[in-house]
Amino acid sequence: MLNLFISAKEAKSLVSALTEEQKNTALKEMAFALRENAKDILFANEADIKAAEGKIPKVMLDRLMLDNSRIEGMAKGIEEVALLPDPVGHILDTYTRQDGLQIQKVSVPVGVIAIIYESRPNVTSDAAALALKSGNVCILRSGKEAFNSAKAIVNALKKGLLKAGVTENAVNLVSDPSRESATALMTANGYVDMLIPRGGAGLINACVRQATVPCIATGTGICHIYVEKSADTDKALKIIENAKTSRPSVCNAMEVLLVDEDIAPEFLPRLRKVLVEDRSNKGLVPVELRLDEKALKMIDGVPAGEKDFDTEFLDYVLAVKVVKNVKEAVEHISAHSTGHSEAIVSEDKQVQTFFVGSVDSAAVYVNASTRFTDGGEFGLGCEMGISTQKLHARGPMGLKELTTYKYVIRGEGHIR
Repeated sequence: MLNLFISAKEAKSLVSALTEEQKNTALKEMAFALRENAKDILFANEADIKAAEGKIPKVMLDRLMLDNSRIEGMAKGIEEVALLPDPVGHILDTYTRQDGLQIQKVSVPVGVIAIIYESRPNVTSDAAALALKSGNVCILRSGKEAFNSAKAIVNALKKGLLKAGVTENAVNLVSDPSRESATALMTANGYVDMLIPRGGAGLINACVRQATVPCIATGTGICHIYVEKSADTDKALKIIENAKTSRPSVCNAMEVLLVDEDIAPEFLPRLRKVLVEDRSNKGLVPVELRLDEKALKMIDGVPAGEKDFDTEFLDYVLAVKVVKNVKEAVEHISAHSTGHSEAIVSEDKQVQTFFVGSVDSAAVYVNASTRFTDGGEFGLGCEMGISTQKLHARGPMGLKELTTYKYVIRGEGHIR
């Protein structure tokens, strides 16, 4: 690990000095290399899939699985990053004193960014592309389930970097996907300038607790949708179905539904029909509804357990609670949210305004699915992660969030 840290630190000045044209050329070559090495990547991914079968849930296998279309998506993602404006070198603010001393605040790369992630191979290319475009060196530490895939992807990316005349040490992969290597990254003071964990609550909490390097809390998403009494219920059902079932294994999928008691007796049976009966009839996985006491009196389901409103299921499971009004909905969200994404479905402008102003999460939606909390959907290109904290970055972390700033002061022999 020490040699990898040293190599990454030595590459930092080389990468930060790259011009926008050099970075864009390297990104295009990296995308080309992914396509050229697709067979090797798929072969490695097949080994990961076989090793993981029966050990992780099916929805997690879907996150792990690669095919030609997903590799093409990864390549296009890199090319899209190349098209984005360079976030480095911008004068963010300037001030000239009366004596002529000029003070400028300029955006600069963070330096060496370490990313610890689990079973999503596409994070490998997303992170590498965003790090390079923002002038940073990255150290990638994949979970063991995705290690073979990540290694094949990094090998391809390095080929692209070398073809573009950029040091291959701009992108680094930790060869040991053990807990010890994760701990080493968390405590790599003097080598790692920022640590970003991408994964479940266990990984994120471990990094936040143990890291002695600057760490961004990301990802855990207990996302709520509140259906208020004035809601267009057809619209609400469409939003809920998308937020829960389009891809339940990701952090922006909804996990908790709150329903106004005035409409719950009519709305909940329709909800059950859409998420349970209709999906079963279509041969799709039905959603397991875990209901509070009030909801249980209106529809069939599983009684909600003590921890169900504090669980990121990442599966076809939905906790449902009936609330009196928007104030109780906001209070519940405040008590149980992880600060990721929350939504209200309502036609009442005053209620919408209260909800948006009162809910303290990174993304707050009005009449839209939480599934939009994503760097690509927000126009940022791909993302490094979704920050659920407030300092430095919040929400999807794109290029600007991977920079910091320094002050550049110009004088003519000025002294104090």
